[in-house]
Amino acid sequence: MKADIHPDYHTIKVVMTNGTEYLTRSTWGKEGDTMNLDIDPTTHPAWTGGQHNLLDRGGRLSKFKKRYEGLGI
Repeated sequence: MKADIHPDYHTIKVVMTNGTEYLTRSTWGKEGDTMNLDIDPTTHPAWTGGQHNLLDRGGRLSKFKKRYEGLGI
C-alpha cells in the first residue's frame, strides 16, 4: 500500500435513538467523537414495519412533496 493516502481509522462511540451506545471503528470524525443517530434500525419503518413520521431536516421533504404534489400518486 502507498503511504499517507488512507484516511485515519479510529474508534468512535455511536449513540442510537433509544440511548444504546457502542464503540466501533470508523473514518468519521476524530478519535473519541460521539455520533448521535436520528434514525436507526430500532426506529426506522423499513425495519420496524410501522408508520413513523420522519423529521424534515432542511426542508428536503417539503421540497419533494411540493415538486411532485400534482402527479396524483
